[in-house]
Amino acid sequence: MLENGIHPLMWASGNSSSHPVSFILLGIPGLEAAHFWIAFPFCVMYVVAVTGNITILHIIRTDHTLHQPMYLFLAMLALTDLVLSSSTQPKMLAILWFHAREIEYHACLTQVFFIHAFSSVESGVLMAMALDRYVAICFPLRHSSILTTSVVIKLGAAVMMRGLLWVSPFCFMISRMPFCPNKVIPQSYCEHMAVLKLVCADTRVNRAYGLFAAFSVIGFDIIVIGISYVMILRAVLQLPSGEARLKAFGTCGSHIGVILALYVPAIFTFLTHRFGHQVPRVVHIMFANVYLLVPPMLNPIIYGVRTKQIRDRVIPGCCGKEP
Repeated sequence: MLENGIHPLMWASGNSSSHPVSFILLGIPGLEAAHFWIAFPFCVMYVVAVTGNITILHIIRTDHTLHQPMYLFLAMLALTDLVLSSSTQPKMLAILWFHAREIEYHACLTQVFFIHAFSSVESGVLMAMALDRYVAICFPLRHSSILTTSVVIKLGAAVMMRGLLWVSPFCFMISRMPFCPNKVIPQSYCEHMAVLKLVCADTRVNRAYGLFAAFSVIGFDIIVIGISYVMILRAVLQLPSGEARLKAFGTCGSHIGVILALYVPAIFTFLTHRFGHQVPRVVHIMFANVYLLVPPMLNPIIYGVRTKQIRDRVIPGCCGKEP
């Protein structure tokens, strides 16, 4: 029986808000006919991400010679990538291959939390890795005394707590708000702004806090990463050997590429949700997918396989030089 045009099973009531039992994720609107084929490269990237990051975690866990700051940060990054990609990709593939578009309300909010919390953690880990490279290159004799295991663990814990504490408030606020009858989310996963657009209430506080959280996290991390790499490049340019400079530039270039692969689509997606009303929806959705697919796939390749100590364990007898 319909009530005001809405099936009664679509809604659940809490103490202070009403929300739908579930939402509908559309996948990639405008490319529905190609969903089946689009899922294949997405699946390949997910498999590469999971396999690569699990391999790196296993190698670092079992080889005690790799229990050093750079590899501990790399393990944190691998674990973050596993959580970030696994929080979205299985459901995304189910949508594209099996048309399983419905997602339960609490599962949707859980996805919002994991996406934003671990995006913040990933950004923080990249910042910590940039600091580690800065200390290793600019203060090589003091590296082990500055970045002790205790300091590395505290940095990792601080990055994790920041992600959890910064994201929890807007997840809590949105869970207490009433939703409109429309329960369609025109993308492949639940994201804060996409869900917020379905709320039938004043969302200015949520939007303002979202802006604050995003800019405080991304802004701070980008500034620290930028300063670190500027100092690293200054130190590299002072190296007497041209071969050593070229090797260092190659390493820095690949690391900066991974950093840009995270921040460029993330910032584009963030700004498009709020201000980019003229951006074609398919472009926005593809960038949103790239932001969660590409970095978890690239990180184990750039930071792992191209690092000699890990490469030699993945491919025994490998004799290539460390980049």
